[in-house]
Amino acid sequence: MITERLAAEAPKALKRALKVLASGGVVAFPTDTVYGLGAPAFKVESIERLYAIKGRQQTKAIAVLIAEPGDLGKVAKEPSEQAVRLAQRFWPGALTLVLARHPDLPGVLSPNDTIGVRVPNHPVAQALLAAAGPLAVTSANVAGGANARSAFEVLVQLGGRIELVLDGGQTPGDRPSTVVELTGPQPRVLRAGPISEEQIKAALD
Repeated sequence: MITERLAAEAPKALKRALKVLASGGVVAFPTDTVYGLGAPAFKVESIERLYAIKGRQQTKAIAVLIAEPGDLGKVAKEPSEQAVRLAQRFWPGALTLVLARHPDLPGVLSPNDTIGVRVPNHPVAQALLAAAGPLAVTSANVAGGANARSAFEVLVQLGGRIELVLDGGQTPGDRPSTVVELTGPQPRVLRAGPISEEQIKAALD
């Protein structure tokens, strides 16, 4: 397979990305943290390809990215008041909320009945999500490899394994998002990231 590389601002880039996704392919694209590798969140076969491409264990969940906070109900089951408050405060941004998974989402996304959800703060990612709908997204690197901050770095690791890279230049961030679980009585930080635990607590006080 030859991986296509398109400038994200090219007139045909979004249309091409949607065609790739619709045909069962996967697309790498920039976010506000690192480059992500995306597939439609409701297509089992495409999600399974994400695991295979990365060499990722299926015991590790894959998050879902959405275009705006208003889409949260499409992928999460009855979002809590805490979830809504954090979404209003930090989305779009580098915060992933772990919530009860919507029953329509395929189980292959997560070994648990939860799902990580985020709204990225990047124009390329937002345009793609607005047009494609929710995407299952994982970092665009092989499992255990370095995070990719440019299209070139994506191609170094995944060239020949994926259909398309939308080249949006270097990402503004260099760390994956902060991950906060909201399924228990108290918020729990599962992965430290750009948004601190203190900021999370302050937003909920």
